[in-house]
Amino acid sequence: MTIIPIESASVKTTCPYCGVGCGVNASPKNATEVTIAGDESHPSNFGRLCVKGSALGETVGLEGRLLTPKLRDRHTGSLSDVSWNDALATVASGFARIIAEHGPDAIAFYVSGQLLTEDYYVANKLMKGYIGSANIDTNSRLCMSSSVAGHKRAFGEDLVPMNYEDLELADLVVLVGSNTAWCHPILFQRIVKMKEKRPEMKIVVVDPRYTATCEMADLHLPLKPGSDVRLFNGLLAFLAEHGATDAAFVDAHTRGFDAALAAAGPADLAQTAKDCKLDQHDLMAFYRLFARTERVVTVYSQGVNQSSAGTDKVNGIINCHLATGRIGRPGMGPFSFTGQPNAMGGREVGGLANTLAAHLEFGDPLHGEIVQTFWNSPAIAERAGLKAVELFDAIESGRVKAVWVMGTNPVVSLPDGDRVKRALEKCELVVSSDIIEKTDTNAFADVLLPALGWGEKDGTVTNSERRISRQRAFIPAPGKARADWRIICDVATRMGFEDFGFAGPHEIFDEHARLSAYRNDASTGVHRAFDIGGLTGLDRAQYDALQPTQWPLRSVQEGSIARLFETGRFSYADGRARFVPTAPRDPVNAPDEDYPLVLNTGRVRDQWHTMTRTGRSAKLAGHISESFIDMHPQDALACGVREGELARVSSRWGSMIARVQHGGGMPRGSVFVPIHWNDQVASDARVGAVVNPVVDPVSGEPEFKHTPVAIEKFHVTWHGFSLSRAAPDLDMVTHWTRVHGAHHMRYEMAGRNRFDTSHGDHHDWARALFHIDDRHADWIEYEDKSAGVYRAAHVVDERIESCVFISERPDLPARAWLATLFEKDRLDDEDRASLLLGQPIGKGEDTGPTVCSCFGVGRNTICNAIRDKGLKTAAEITSCVKAGGNCGSCVPELKKLIVETEMARLSTV
Repeated sequence: MTIIPIESASVKTTCPYCGVGCGVNASPKNATEVTIAGDESHPSNFGRLCVKGSALGETVGLEGRLLTPKLRDRHTGSLSDVSWNDALATVASGFARIIAEHGPDAIAFYVSGQLLTEDYYVANKLMKGYIGSANIDTNSRLCMSSSVAGHKRAFGEDLVPMNYEDLELADLVVLVGSNTAWCHPILFQRIVKMKEKRPEMKIVVVDPRYTATCEMADLHLPLKPGSDVRLFNGLLAFLAEHGATDAAFVDAHTRGFDAALAAAGPADLAQTAKDCKLDQHDLMAFYRLFARTERVVTVYSQGVNQSSAGTDKVNGIINCHLATGRIGRPGMGPFSFTGQPNAMGGREVGGLANTLAAHLEFGDPLHGEIVQTFWNSPAIAERAGLKAVELFDAIESGRVKAVWVMGTNPVVSLPDGDRVKRALEKCELVVSSDIIEKTDTNAFADVLLPALGWGEKDGTVTNSERRISRQRAFIPAPGKARADWRIICDVATRMGFEDFGFAGPHEIFDEHARLSAYRNDASTGVHRAFDIGGLTGLDRAQYDALQPTQWPLRSVQEGSIARLFETGRFSYADGRARFVPTAPRDPVNAPDEDYPLVLNTGRVRDQWHTMTRTGRSAKLAGHISESFIDMHPQDALACGVREGELARVSSRWGSMIARVQHGGGMPRGSVFVPIHWNDQVASDARVGAVVNPVVDPVSGEPEFKHTPVAIEKFHVTWHGFSLSRAAPDLDMVTHWTRVHGAHHMRYEMAGRNRFDTSHGDHHDWARALFHIDDRHADWIEYEDKSAGVYRAAHVVDERIESCVFISERPDLPARAWLATLFEKDRLDDEDRASLLLGQPIGKGEDTGPTVCSCFGVGRNTICNAIRDKGLKTAAEITSCVKAGGNCGSCVPELKKLIVETEMARLSTV
């Protein structure tokens, strides 16, 4: 690969991961090397980065990149490189033909919160204003659409009233369905730092699981999965019964309080505790704390949103804030933490199938007329389109005959993922814009279009506090890759549509800003809070220099509004917010004899979505290397599985395989599996295949937190792992997971083949695994047939090339010290002896599994320091071994290790 010299000056940009929207300083050395640091001037993070953000420099290489347009031969299945002209012509003519034969609703776009606002804008404009269908939806449907629906019902518009400063001003922070310590670590650290400064500040965590976030909580409420509405209805009734509501605010600024209170039912603490499976004293403590604390912020995230009752859960929370008037003022209010970097930007431009653009909605002809007039477009969608799950159902049934997938991986991320596969197999035309060539979804694409990735593309994103920030390019476009907005505009032009001749993202942003202000005032009857009219007219230089800015920003003179609803006026025509009655209802699919456990899914600390970016980083791979099934030990016993063994998770929709663990945070009856692993990095770990496709009837958001499942042992005869510079022959193993390492790849493996005289021995099998047919190869091996243990390594020119460790039991040697051998140019005698022994000797050290990814500090290093030096606090650990000294997301684990190490010491006394 040719290394392109790049100007090394630092470029201010924005992190491409969660909705916090952290500022990043990127200093490129060349096309594959970038130094990353936090932007101290950015108001979202003030220079702090989580471990994923800190590791961004490891993810910008070109390995696996899609660098040229490709077309698939449907007869042979093979892909061939083509010119952009041929690829675009294929897409445009295919769409035009299908529209002519079947109408505009036979076309669909499925886009992503990874797109920049400018990309989103032109995609929505093309689909809704020119093709004339609303069949454009986004993977943000899967994470925050219940919050959108709840905001609209309560406020009359999709509005997050808070800003991050409110987290620090609050006296009580309630975290509902949010493992903030892992999923939004920079915001969590802002909360923790404030609690250290003000110990009287209280943190309550509402979550069925005991997560890392709970380590910092004053109170953890491990409620029954799906019972959030009962919990907050009970709180509303408690507030009313104890005179803790704000009658003046309710009378002056809201409607519907009596109906919401009637739906909540009587203030029966004992019954609510029973329904939520909570300790009654803990429930009373929470209710009293909420009632007596003026400055309360309630944060909610995927544990609330990803539910068949997600919208009601959101409104149940908002009802309590409206009833107490705790909204629109410093340090109080309901706060939705979004999952993706530009979920909010997609909402602004109409990236959801049930919205138009600029917070204008279907259902009111005037809204459609405003958008069409502004765009001067030939058509305008008149009704909401298909939401994500129903969109792929329509593809499978043949109603939608062409789909363009942009920057997302629905075969992995959508529920009932095998149905998504079947849909794409049947679809007449599947187009995918992506940065990676081989994904689970791209295997079904007829046309692959190479897009720009983070560091290459240019535009804006909007974070969870409505702050618009710039993502700036600092690496040249690789190969033939193009910006998403340009690809979309090129297709639009080839379809014969005008008004897509933008010279750059600054012109798209200007049109977006002008639309937000167009006929946006009380006199038109369509006054919206979303208005960035103050940012219209920016030329390229002004756009390039744009500083992080919150909306609304109606004019430069008026300035940004940091906190909404300060005047008590909401977006409904009468200015009043709405209480929404939320009657409790159980999840659609209940556990039964065949599927007795409830599956919950979510993220882990150091990975992101389907791992196309984070999976490239050796630093991020060290914390959790393979998928797992976290379950209560008694449930594991009943299912006949043991910790460390492989097990199959099955539902009525599909199955997957992962390793059992007892993390200590699971209640009886529930299991947790992470979402990230897919068919590119594991043989069978795609949890989306298991998740049920039930959705919230209002928002269309899927039920990712409540799928009835069964767990059974996955029988293998051996467990093992290999580290190698070249890929092994994976057809020789039954189950595998690939882990990215420095200078090597690691594969966690298991198999069903037997090693004996009749089935072939370890020696021949291991050499075939690494394609070694040279009898004179430098081959180190050890075998204990009675114990079923085998270890071998291949050395070339005194440098380790590959190694494999096999055992009949899953308790295998540590991997961390082995990985360091691949960094050496030459193995010494001590290294060779360590390979045979299966553990480091002499100067080597097994640091253990990674706990602090920022500094690469392992569990053994930390526990040894705690034990040997008598460390009592996380701060002392940081001073001693640096762990926890950067992003802080490992601090909860450090505190847990302090307790575990002390308990281990006491048990030996």
